[in-house]
Amino acid sequence: MVKRIFDISIVIFSIPILALPMIFICILVLLSSKGPILYWSKRIGRHQSTFQMPKFRSMRMDAPVVASHLLTDPQSFLTPIGSFLRQSSLDELPQLWSILKGDMSFVGPRPALFNQEDLIAMREDNGIHQLLPGLTGWAQVNGRDELPLQIKVNLDREYLLQKSIFFDIQIMGLTCLKVLRRNGVSH
Repeated sequence: MVKRIFDISIVIFSIPILALPMIFICILVLLSSKGPILYWSKRIGRHQSTFQMPKFRSMRMDAPVVASHLLTDPQSFLTPIGSFLRQSSLDELPQLWSILKGDMSFVGPRPALFNQEDLIAMREDNGIHQLLPGLTGWAQVNGRDELPLQIKVNLDREYLLQKSIFFDIQIMGLTCLKVLRRNGVSH
């Protein structure tokens, strides 16, 4: 319950600050490529439930629905501003809606795509499926796109065993540093 109050408080505080940049991003997405502003991705949430997670669209409409690290040439599917949105993590801002709705938290394991069966199974075997997925997480600040699945799952397991509001605050601080330095983003 404390974590939920923490999440809602941060969203309510963040929305007035981020509203203008989000409107600007909406305009850039509209002007730079055909298609909707938001991309709604089917993700796996707590206890293997599915939910629709919004992101600012950074990929062309014809991009395959797989984790981008599985694409042979992910750059070829990016919109003109897609690389910037991903490297700056600005594409993630609409997930504030998922946090407010209760599908996600600020901190937890990143939600798997519905078709990442290997990751989903590994997380269930390690009890990670009982956690609410997060906008950021322990695996995110320790390598992000560069980590093999087993290491991601090990880090998610560490988070499960150590979770606390203080650990969440530490992870959020590390996330800000990583985003500013653009560490761990492969495209």
